[in-house]
Amino acid sequence: MASAFSVVPPSLAPVAVAQASPGLRGTPSTSPAAASDHGPGPVEGALDGAWSTLATLGGAGGALIGLSAAAASRRSRRLRLKSGAPKATVRRVATVDVESTAASDARNEEMEGLAGMSGGAFGGYTSSNVASRRVVPSDAQREGKQMVKIVYLVLESQYQASMTSAVKMINKSNKEICVEAVGYLIEEIRDPNVCIELGNDLDNSNVFLCSLIFVQELAEKLVQIVGPRRDKLDACLCFPSMPEVMKLNKLGTFDLTQISGGPMGSFAAQVKDLRSKSLAKGKPTSGGAFQDSLLRLVRTLPKVLKFLPGDQAKDARTFVLALQHWLGGTPENLEAMVLRVAGGYVPSVRAGAIDLERIMEPAVLPDSGIWHPLAPVIFDNIQEYNEWYENVHCTMAGIPKDAPTVGLIMQKSHIATKDDGHYVGIVQELERRGARVACVYTGGLDFSAPMTEYLADSYGEGRVDSVVNLTGFSLVGGPASQDAVKSKEVLMKFNRPYMVSIPLCFQSFTEWQNSSLGLHPVQVALQVSLPEIDGAIEPLIFSGRDGTSGRTIPMQDRIAAVATRALNWARLRKKENADKKICIALFQFPPDKGNVGTAAYLDVFGSIFSVMQELKSKGYTIDNMPEDVEGLQKAILEDSEASYSMSDLNVEYRMSVDQYESLCPYSHDLRENWGAPPGTLNTDGKDMLIYGKRFGNIFLGVQPTFGYEGDPMRLLFAKSASPHHGFAAFYTYLEYVFQADAMLHFGTHGSLEFMPGKQVGMSGNCYPDRLISVLPNLYYYAANNPSEATIAKRRSYASTISYLTPPADNAGLYKGLKELSELIKSYQGLRENEQRGGMIVNSIIATARVCNLDKDIEDLPGEEDDQQKVTMEARDMVVGQIYRRLMEIESRALPMGLHRIGVPPAEESIATLVNIAQLDRPDNEAGPIRSMPRIIAESVGRDIEELYQSSDKGVLADVELLRSIVLASRAAVRSMVVESTNSEGRVESVNPVMRDVFSFLGGGSPWKKALEENGFPDADEKNLRPLFQYLEGCLGEIVRNNEVPSLMRALEGQFIEPGPGGDPIRNPDVLPTGKNMHALDPQSIPTKAASDVAFVVVARLLESMAAKGENPESIAFTLWGTDNIKTYGESLAQVLALIGCRPVPDSLGRVNKVELISLEELGRPRIDVVCNCSGVFRDLFINQMNLLDRAVKMAAEADEPLEMNYVRKHAMEQAEELNISLRQAATRVFSNASGSYSANVGIAIENGAQIDEEQLQEQFTTRK
Repeated sequence: MASAFSVVPPSLAPVAVAQASPGLRGTPSTSPAAASDHGPGPVEGALDGAWSTLATLGGAGGALIGLSAAAASRRSRRLRLKSGAPKATVRRVATVDVESTAASDARNEEMEGLAGMSGGAFGGYTSSNVASRRVVPSDAQREGKQMVKIVYLVLESQYQASMTSAVKMINKSNKEICVEAVGYLIEEIRDPNVCIELGNDLDNSNVFLCSLIFVQELAEKLVQIVGPRRDKLDACLCFPSMPEVMKLNKLGTFDLTQISGGPMGSFAAQVKDLRSKSLAKGKPTSGGAFQDSLLRLVRTLPKVLKFLPGDQAKDARTFVLALQHWLGGTPENLEAMVLRVAGGYVPSVRAGAIDLERIMEPAVLPDSGIWHPLAPVIFDNIQEYNEWYENVHCTMAGIPKDAPTVGLIMQKSHIATKDDGHYVGIVQELERRGARVACVYTGGLDFSAPMTEYLADSYGEGRVDSVVNLTGFSLVGGPASQDAVKSKEVLMKFNRPYMVSIPLCFQSFTEWQNSSLGLHPVQVALQVSLPEIDGAIEPLIFSGRDGTSGRTIPMQDRIAAVATRALNWARLRKKENADKKICIALFQFPPDKGNVGTAAYLDVFGSIFSVMQELKSKGYTIDNMPEDVEGLQKAILEDSEASYSMSDLNVEYRMSVDQYESLCPYSHDLRENWGAPPGTLNTDGKDMLIYGKRFGNIFLGVQPTFGYEGDPMRLLFAKSASPHHGFAAFYTYLEYVFQADAMLHFGTHGSLEFMPGKQVGMSGNCYPDRLISVLPNLYYYAANNPSEATIAKRRSYASTISYLTPPADNAGLYKGLKELSELIKSYQGLRENEQRGGMIVNSIIATARVCNLDKDIEDLPGEEDDQQKVTMEARDMVVGQIYRRLMEIESRALPMGLHRIGVPPAEESIATLVNIAQLDRPDNEAGPIRSMPRIIAESVGRDIEELYQSSDKGVLADVELLRSIVLASRAAVRSMVVESTNSEGRVESVNPVMRDVFSFLGGGSPWKKALEENGFPDADEKNLRPLFQYLEGCLGEIVRNNEVPSLMRALEGQFIEPGPGGDPIRNPDVLPTGKNMHALDPQSIPTKAASDVAFVVVARLLESMAAKGENPESIAFTLWGTDNIKTYGESLAQVLALIGCRPVPDSLGRVNKVELISLEELGRPRIDVVCNCSGVFRDLFINQMNLLDRAVKMAAEADEPLEMNYVRKHAMEQAEELNISLRQAATRVFSNASGSYSANVGIAIENGAQIDEEQLQEQFTTRK
């Protein structure tokens, strides 16, 4: 049955001009004003009546707010209905009062002075004004009443307006009390001044209230502020938050830290137990599971506690009722909550002044349901919703019954507080484009529950065509934590494109608008990184927060983009393959040098040919398909070498300047850098040239180059870098002329995602957003490069599909090195012959010097030192050192050839498996696995770690033993792989069952026989068997053909399985490829394992340098994004280890703190560091940059002897020399400016720029 709870939203106070609601795609008008000359289309015309009905009922919860009217019309030119005429550039969502455009712009300008984020080296806290959330009763309202002061601190700013209204209602109508209320947003307490202000407010307050405090460092700050004042407060209400915050709760006898026994103790115990259960196996607690369980608990307790005697039961019931009021969210609910707490627990309020029995019970929405702003009720049954939607709403709105359906996931709190303007806006935008909409919500943090209950069939598969999570958080866990395993399981069954769109929670609209970073770092971690692990795509912002009112600001141009992209993904499910148009983009870098169709580790043309064959077999319209790879390459390159100029490429389309300027809404903005079109790139001087070749509905296009390659200094000095006209024309052609349904960028990597704009959370003015526009973007990306793949995901809205890098094999030896190897073998046979052995060693030393190995080996004897005159042990040590270095060179892994997508690897995959077998895996889910070198070494009575150390020292016998172990390992793995290869030497399938049968009949496993043949017959088969079972599993994943099938599924509007990127040797979960690649939770690194390894590495480094008589005071680091993803933060942990700091995870497993290790425990001086962070590291790990900065400053401020703290020593010297503060002098973490990814020194050198060494140095040190 449908709920009787009405959802007709009330009107809101005036906010701003409603922005244009642009359409999807079509031929843009040549004039911004032209769009207003056309009336609405049939769907929009019908919808106008429907949404006018909403207006007469009281408004839509807020007007849609965006840019100025001029900006709106500019934006609308590129997002229009494909088959319709241009639409009106300015429409109102509902008939609400709005201020003028000039007034809106003036208000934004006034706020710009507060917009800069500060409070730390990388942006610390929001700049919204606490004073705007302070409600103070007038003198008239105070007269004859008792004053109650409430201080509240929240994550969800929508509560601000409800609390303000609630307090004003009390002050206006209650005859006994008046209330002063002041609200804080959780992010504000990063500012030390705000912390002081909060403390001052609490000093004269009666009640403190907070909710959803799940950021560890902020939770700790809050405890530091509230904790000492808790006992003086009359009441302290802390709704679901971190455990340390929940302990602050105090309401009469309700005290989670003290109560035991009775109903109250039972309740407290249950609350605690919800936390402790998820810690049973040492796993981080799930804040989402905690909140959901707590909500189930509070639904049942009030009825029970009401009839139990004693203060404990009464206080517990009051707490639960207060929480229910809070979750209800309306001003009426919050008014009742304030009266209930004030009347029962504030001593200054006269006894009986408030009749507690007459206070309304909590009026709350159902915990979950199906919502629509025009529906008369909230539905709890999808059939009833569909009946109303199809028979009533679609009929009135003119929405076709077979239209694509988009599912929307929402937060209950926005609906409950009537702060739903952004939800209304996106529903309206989808429906005016002809889409059906199904909106579900929940009050808990497991958003998968309503999705599967209402939007999926009985098997868990989606009933909708695409789904957008509008909460901005993980599907399971919300802002508290994440259950990625459950999320992935649900989404794989649901099997629909899954977008997560972002409401700004930690910054105001104006802050985001003026920030070059875009999203606040905490928001990136919670609302981008974690959803990506679930498999989410396209992190577009769609709403902001007004810094004054706390109301949500719907950003209309962003809402239009979200709606259009969601609908375009949905259309891929509806459209026949024969009608779909696909663009495949090839890259060329460096330009003009035969590099068309290049990508990292990839046979591009061979791979494209495989993909086109599969597309043709799936019914896509492909005309004039080339017969082979060479034919395909020739079709693109008229000169197959393309060795001199771009004119060698096939020209598919010539776009006139007039057409370009009419189609490209931002073409005028490019003139600052490139002059008037057509410019000088991708042009014949008259028209814009689109290079590539069309094969029916498949277009193979060559992405233009960045444009700065020939003059890299322009990137350094250009005021506002931008793509050139040819680059813009390419993407304009794809959208408006070719009218692609989807885009496939082929290989690692192009330049679209590196175009100027915000780092994360882009606006409509950021060039990657402008260029990709509304095209679904698929992107084949090398599995070993998750850091740059993440940039593509966030800045070009790419759904990445990982591809396997070619197998790595040993580099081997050549020329002099090979001769040196032969000499060492000769010596091993004659080492006891003093004369001949000594002569050979002399030759070995001479050859080593010719090969420059003397630069790698310390204390290598000179040619004048006759080795015939030294002992055999001394000769062995010299030969052993050279042999060890030779082995290092020989065993270096190098990629073997290029990978072809859809083709299984050849037998060279042995090398990858050998490397996988090198590592112990104590944390393997099926049980610990010992490495093959360890197993083999133990079979001859040796410990592998001791063997490594003695080999490093050059002990010849151990160097030789280690080499034998390596060769035996390789032979054993080869024997396993050979069983699965075909006649062409390619691994096709892995069949452990058949292997076991043949092993039984043949008298043993092939790998056991291989070890026996290589001199290790006693290797423990009990330990070998789980290792080879693990390797067989890895081999099966390596050869699983998932790269092409994943692409086909994505083009049919299905979900792409998410998976980590990185090194498959360290993390075989990277396999199989063909996954929607993600990085990792930036708050999870460095992990404990990475920190343990880092401390060992640092200790060995310092020991090694000390042995040479070097005791460094400073060490410089370059931190790379990909390396830290692959190693889970090992290099980051090395920096901390040198400083003498350790990362401290919180109770949710997130690393947001560091602590100094005492000098006594450290046992050495703190080493100073300088960190140069790559642009990708900066984008992905800005929180970790902040951690490093904090660690350095903590060390610099530690009161320790200077000879034991080089960080402090150097900072004090620099502070005195430069006349700056100690904290300023302790700045050690650097990177490029936001939006910049290179110092361009390499580009300058590669392109032969005429600049000397000093200019290159200056370019590096002064780079932006």
